[in-house]
Amino acid sequence: MTNLFLLQLLNGAQFGILLFLIAGGLTLIFGIMDFINLAHGVLYMIGAYLMATFSLLTGSFGLGLVLAMAGSLAVGLALEFLVFRRLYDRSHLDQVLATFGLVLVANESVKLIWGASPLTVAMPELLAGSVPLIGPLQYPVYRLLIIAAGLLTALGLYLVINRTRIGMLLRAGASNRAMVSALGVNVSRMFTLVFAFGAMLAGFAGAIIAPILSVDTGMGESVLILTFVVIVIGGIGSIRGAFVAALLVGVVDTLGRTFGPILLRLVMDPAAASQAGRTLAPMLVYILMAVILFARPAGLFGRKPQ
Repeated sequence: MTNLFLLQLLNGAQFGILLFLIAGGLTLIFGIMDFINLAHGVLYMIGAYLMATFSLLTGSFGLGLVLAMAGSLAVGLALEFLVFRRLYDRSHLDQVLATFGLVLVANESVKLIWGASPLTVAMPELLAGSVPLIGPLQYPVYRLLIIAAGLLTALGLYLVINRTRIGMLLRAGASNRAMVSALGVNVSRMFTLVFAFGAMLAGFAGAIIAPILSVDTGMGESVLILTFVVIVIGGIGSIRGAFVAALLVGVVDTLGRTFGPILLRLVMDPAAASQAGRTLAPMLVYILMAVILFARPAGLFGRKPQ
């Protein structure tokens, strides 16, 4: 049981890191630009598809990853210039409707380009093995690499946000966008920078998870809801909050799906426990969100409304 707990704890951390890579950019977009982007998951999906394409064309996992990130950045810039820029001053309802429509268009466009069948990405042989943890317990090297990459990304974001002039402007924009604009900062350029960076992070998340999951249309929608949960729990506009909340959500979701049915078997018969566990496990992250928001309405690290 201890080995199973440790294994699922690592799986939860890996899932949380993936959520953070998607939520990190989205929380800046939401917090600084006050823009609700339901199409952020599209960039995650596109990153996975580009990874499948470029890794196959080049025969190199590393080069495919770099090209997938560059492609996600380019797609994000194109969407910001052609679509999102025209929605910044519109109501949240307009933003929701427009970005939801973009999700439908993107999914159909992906089917036209890559087809409806799921794609796979070959894992590099160097990263295909496992490493021993405790006793007979082993854990895949690639999943550990995802955790390490996410931690390095989080550290890099922390240093940029808290130790650079760009980070100072981003933090100021999250607190008072009108004041930043009044001080002469080119808000439009800052918006473009934030959106492009968020698109690249989402594409990076899709690219690195592609060797583990099948790459298919609609994969962005399945993770987008949990991404918004992460943003709300952590506090809108807070990178630190997104990181802590992503780990919380990842661990709670993973452990709940694994140990929920096991614990329910103590008071129910196995068949009923399995059914109840599968039903209740997805609710745990939303219960967690409700409890945290009850205690801290602005989220763990969110700023209280003035």
